[in-house]
Amino acid sequence: MSRPSNPFDIEITPELILRAYRAGIFPMAEDATSADLFWVSPDQRGILPLDGFKISKSLRKTLRSHDFSVRVDTDFTGIIDGCAEPAPDRPSTWINRSIRSVYGELFRRGVAHTVEVWDGEELAGGLYGLAIGGAFFGESMFHRRTDASKIALAHLVERLMAGGFSLLDTQFVTPHLASLGGIEIPREKYENRLAEALEAEGDWWAWDRR
Repeated sequence: MSRPSNPFDIEITPELILRAYRAGIFPMAEDATSADLFWVSPDQRGILPLDGFKISKSLRKTLRSHDFSVRVDTDFTGIIDGCAEPAPDRPSTWINRSIRSVYGELFRRGVAHTVEVWDGEELAGGLYGLAIGGAFFGESMFHRRTDASKIALAHLVERLMAGGFSLLDTQFVTPHLASLGGIEIPREKYENRLAEALEAEGDWWAWDRR
């Protein structure tokens, strides 16, 4: 992957973030305590083809019978806090103060979005990312209840398909994402898909008007 250093030589603004995503680049931090961000453009980019989302028999049963409620865009702070929590497979996080600030502003501008899975009034899991043109750039997800993140991802896929999105970028592919249909493609192929997606205008709210 490409990782030039960036000890805040330039101000990280929402506008800069949007230009970077349109160019196929995204920011990360070493850990939550780091003041710096660096730019990433992996040689192999993770995506989840919207028509290739894999739903196992057990997940299909969960999606039909779970008692959770799914909401969008109601608790950005809760979602990013959950994504930043240490987990058994993720002892540290790349979500630092700058990430929280700039993505919070993008949420207020209607560019960043959340999918939230609620157990009563408790946030059980969810995800967040950016919607730009016909592309959705998934940033992070978490769960505090079994299958909560999978429920969030299943809802995201349905919402993106309803809204005319054509690209779901996952940045990297973990074993968890691979089990759900995530794949890696070369950077050049990704950039071609990204260019096509950015020519469209996805509608995040189309699912709610069905």
